[in-house]
Amino acid sequence: MLANEESQRAVEDSTKLGRTLGFLRLLLAVDHALDSRSKRMQMRLGITAPQRFFLRIVGRFPGISAGEVASIMEVHPSTLTGVLRRLQERRWVNREDDKADRRRSLLKLTPEGKRYDELRTGTAESAVKRALQRVSAEDADAAARVLSAVIAELQRED
Repeated sequence: MLANEESQRAVEDSTKLGRTLGFLRLLLAVDHALDSRSKRMQMRLGITAPQRFFLRIVGRFPGISAGEVASIMEVHPSTLTGVLRRLQERRWVNREDDKADRRRSLLKLTPEGKRYDELRTGTAESAVKRALQRVSAEDADAAARVLSAVIAELQRED
């Protein structure tokens, strides 16, 4: 059998994976697609998808703390340490001491950071926006509920 025929047969057989493996296949495909888009963003725009998501949050909530950004992104704060450092090195984000609590730093976008915050094409966000425009609000809400349930189960200790 030719490699192309084997590949086609595997694709056809993937419909026999069942509900759980079929859904997991889609999740892994989303993960791969996001990673691929992020790499293209890095090459074309000079910023990765997680970096831009970080900037978008700071742009929406000027004066937010790094911990609050981590909470919105649903990651551990230590995960964002490198992202924040790179954004500061590029002078896209400024840290300022919180006047009410000197132990906290508050984040704001620089003029250059605002330029990346305003990007509208070639981003993961623009692709997700187009996809959401193709489905009903009810379907998008249902997908969000399923994804939230999957996240909760993946984070749970067995």
